[in-house]
Amino acid sequence: MYRSGRRQALKGLTTLAMATTLWGCNSKPKPEGDPKPSVSAAVDEEKLAALTKSADLEKTDLKLGFIKLTDCAPLVIAKEKGYFEAEGLNVSLEAQANWKVLLDRVISGELDGAHMLAGQPIGATVGFGTKADVITSFTMDLNGNGITVSNALWKKMQDADPKLKSPTPPHPISAAPLLPAVKEAKAKGEPLKMGMVFPVSTHNYEIRYWLAAAGISPGMYTADDTTGTKDADILLSVTPPPQMPATLEAGTINGYCVGEPWNQQAVIRGIGVPVVTNFDIFKHKQEKVFGVNAGWAEKNKKTHVALVKALIRAGKWLDQNLDNRKEAAKILSKKEYVGADEAVIANSMTGTFLFQKTDKRDMPDFNVFFRYHATYPFYSDAIWFLTQMRRWGQITEAKPDSWYHEVAKKVYQPTTYLEAAQALLAEGKLEKAEVPWDTDGYKAPTKDFIDGVEYDGKKPLEYLKAHKIGNKE
Repeated sequence: MYRSGRRQALKGLTTLAMATTLWGCNSKPKPEGDPKPSVSAAVDEEKLAALTKSADLEKTDLKLGFIKLTDCAPLVIAKEKGYFEAEGLNVSLEAQANWKVLLDRVISGELDGAHMLAGQPIGATVGFGTKADVITSFTMDLNGNGITVSNALWKKMQDADPKLKSPTPPHPISAAPLLPAVKEAKAKGEPLKMGMVFPVSTHNYEIRYWLAAAGISPGMYTADDTTGTKDADILLSVTPPPQMPATLEAGTINGYCVGEPWNQQAVIRGIGVPVVTNFDIFKHKQEKVFGVNAGWAEKNKKTHVALVKALIRAGKWLDQNLDNRKEAAKILSKKEYVGADEAVIANSMTGTFLFQKTDKRDMPDFNVFFRYHATYPFYSDAIWFLTQMRRWGQITEAKPDSWYHEVAKKVYQPTTYLEAAQALLAEGKLEKAEVPWDTDGYKAPTKDFIDGVEYDGKKPLEYLKAHKIGNKE
């Protein structure tokens, strides 16, 4: 019955195409210079193809979740530009209250998939917080976060380091100028408080990395204390991204690490100063992924490939040119998506970043959605997150190198990605050089960190031992 309905719909559209062509032939002559009517103008070939494709998919009506951040852009663009539809998918996008609700709904099956923190599928798989098999075959973006401090704390950082008093201070700014304020607050029995978005978020690990690089302890997780505040010099706690600026303005926290547009919002509102981006902390760090329940992926293999195809196309569109980024900022500003002012979203989406009203800098790689093979799910990215979970005690016991590789390959599944990319290549929608076909899943070793420590994804224990603060094995 279902396949028959699809065939009838296809037949109907074909008839429409013929009728349109005949209408063009029988109509009055067009003034010279007017475009000639054609079948391609009347009927979208991709929509015709989608009807055939959808008959082979396990599921076509899908509900996908997201959080109101600019890096939900691949999902939004895949919908708004018709890439989901071109794959025979009828997708609805639904904003979620917070990361925990989003993850729980993917696990329960209320959502077919979602815009996720890169650490969420990994954390769920190893059983930190929630135990479930969640996988990813698509990376949504690189970079995109910043660390913002309150005006009062910025003033103390400037007092500690006079170079910061410039309208355009030197970047990147380390956490070292925080040390006097940290010591003063601890001596009073009122440690500084900073927000991050979720315990297994990049934001948590980035702000911890930044603090620890300057000798400031961000606290440890233990089997008995999952707050992550044991022996902390600064207390880190969870705050949902859209609430960050208001929480900072109320004085509940002294700073935060979050994605856009919530750092830029602090500058526009005059309530805080972004001091560093995650591009400066770790160049080209994976940020969000598209996550699905492993059981769902097994049951809906063709649908999963279709989703990844649409998302790859969206990522490519986003990185194609500046005009596309401007258009994306306008689309994302809609209340059903990010719901922030278009100009605020455009600050980072169009290749600049506002640290202060006097300090606007070109940062063309602040948001990356496709370049540098950004969409491919590299095992080495997963392993970095696992090293941070172990470093800060979320993984409570020492593990051998082999364990890190096994978990990474369970959670990050490039086979689906490569199948989607191969189909797009055959359809002429991707070029061969845009996909890392021959990779073993591990990026080359890099020292592109704020502390200069080298990371080699093939040697996780060696990397752990290289740091002064945190677990070393």
